[in-house]
Amino acid sequence: MSAEISRPKQVLIAGGGIGGIATALALQRQGIESVVFERASQLRDGGAGLHIWTNGMLALDYLGVADQVAKIAPAQSVCHFTTSTGRIIGKYPVGRFVERYGQPTVAIGRSDLHGILRDAVTVPIVTGAEVTGYTEHADGVSLHFADGTSEEGDLLIGADGVRSAIRGQLLGPQPPDYTGYIAWRGHAKMTPEEFPPGTFQALFGPGNRFTYYDIAPGVVHWMSVANGPAGGRDEGTPEQTLNMLRARHAGWTAPVENILDATTPESILRGDVVDRRPDSVWGQGRVTLLGDAAHAVSFNIGQGACLAIEDALVLAGHLAAPGATVTRALRAYEAERQERTRPMQLLAHRIGAIGALQNPAAIWLRDRVLKLVWNRTFHTAEHEHVAYATRWASGTAANAT
Repeated sequence: MSAEISRPKQVLIAGGGIGGIATALALQRQGIESVVFERASQLRDGGAGLHIWTNGMLALDYLGVADQVAKIAPAQSVCHFTTSTGRIIGKYPVGRFVERYGQPTVAIGRSDLHGILRDAVTVPIVTGAEVTGYTEHADGVSLHFADGTSEEGDLLIGADGVRSAIRGQLLGPQPPDYTGYIAWRGHAKMTPEEFPPGTFQALFGPGNRFTYYDIAPGVVHWMSVANGPAGGRDEGTPEQTLNMLRARHAGWTAPVENILDATTPESILRGDVVDRRPDSVWGQGRVTLLGDAAHAVSFNIGQGACLAIEDALVLAGHLAAPGATVTRALRAYEAERQERTRPMQLLAHRIGAIGALQNPAAIWLRDRVLKLVWNRTFHTAEHEHVAYATRWASGTAANAT
């Protein structure tokens, strides 16, 4: 058996989404070669919007791309949370993070962030490469593709999403967990007078929700969430789907109806919301998981992309550590990130559950309890979610109290 190398020469990355491309960039910064394999014939990453908290921006700054993000991503000052009638539940004054940590909380189109990361990467990215499995050897890993070819590397990172083929071989073909609710997402075109830049609001109704924020100048991303069975489809035209959503949110506090009226019907995407319970195993030997493949988290805390980017930096750091063998570096990465992501997966699931309440008495109690504990929850979010990323801050005050 060959002696294990202490620094990989070639890293295989399955998945060309945000997590996979961020990992390639993080490894590139550490001087470690990699190659990315993406199933799709073209490298792209959807049309939804992303909420990038300050911890994500600190990680992106470390990767050298935060300035490009900030050029197009509206910075948020206060995130508002209300009932569908406009009654205030609470607010997050995220604008204060700029002074405390040196980076804002922003919103950006998923495809825009993906493009910025992609443009910063110089490693090979192979598209049309459908991964079917892998074989581990004493001194490396073979990654197998649907066309019968294989690629050799020193280790394999499965960053191929919530239905990861790498995860399936490693942990078994368990499907993700359906949360019980569905999300419709779309884009509206609105002027700054109609929609002030940097706005974020989440509204809670009986068994449904509506969230909106701008992701670029004049572009508002919104999401309508409702309880329902998995596997459904919208019948009819995109305009009919939009009319259904207009009916669902009729009478909701402004500007919900205006946003829907300004929506391009063809932009609407429907998807069942899934997540996973935390796993105690993310890898074995020279194989590990990253992003949704490792810790699928629902949208409810706005941290999915941020966590994947954090994964990338932590993994690259362990692999570049002097004297660390490949397998030891992977297990250290997994242990560190499991401690970080486990409570966030559980928190996102709990928030989704209380947001899906339909019983009027339960909703009344939820809204009042949330209002009572809101300041404490924001303080916890800052110190447990945002301050984590100060490890990557350079030249910032990072003086949270």
